[in-house]
Amino acid sequence: MGVQASNSEILLQGLVIGFCGAAPIGPIGVLCIQRTLACGRKNGLVSGFGAAAADAVYGAIAGFGLTSISSAILAVQLWVRLVGGLFLCYLGARTVFSAPRERIKGVSESGLARDFSSTFVLAITNPMAILYFAAVFSTIAGTAMQNYTTSELFVIGVFLGSLIWWIILSGGTGLLANRLDNKKMRIANIISGICIIGFGAYFLLTLIHI
Repeated sequence: MGVQASNSEILLQGLVIGFCGAAPIGPIGVLCIQRTLACGRKNGLVSGFGAAAADAVYGAIAGFGLTSISSAILAVQLWVRLVGGLFLCYLGARTVFSAPRERIKGVSESGLARDFSSTFVLAITNPMAILYFAAVFSTIAGTAMQNYTTSELFVIGVFLGSLIWWIILSGGTGLLANRLDNKKMRIANIISGICIIGFGAYFLLTLIHI
């Protein structure tokens, strides 16, 4: 029988796990920074929102003790890494060859939906996220969370913790956006794209050891 935890402790635990899982600057962080610089804070934040939603999915698997799903995900991690690595390389190449564009006040809903969906897919297939939450599965599954209420609070905490990081990142990056002209933005796109391709190549190389 696991140790009981209060609702506030469960929420705080989710916040910390969500924030710590999102905070390292990986491929999604680079993509969020690039989109904030190129299109504005709203695009960067929506991109982060997609990543936070993916974290909430993994948090739900951990919080509700869905060990069969977590085992299934780990069982097909080769294909997950393949899809994630190829998708990263695609996004990176598109970023490298994208021309700087003027930021406009009105952002199309289709553009925001594309930003959200692309980072959600990227985050849900991110091998580092899978390994991170696999550790969470083994640590908390069946211990602190004994009912749906505490599990829901944990998922909310994971989502909010992750979202807090993306708000900080997109907000901080947005302060620099107006200082970059088209030439500097072109350089930023190239650097960001190369970094994203690098992450994708790394994920693909890890397939050799599976």
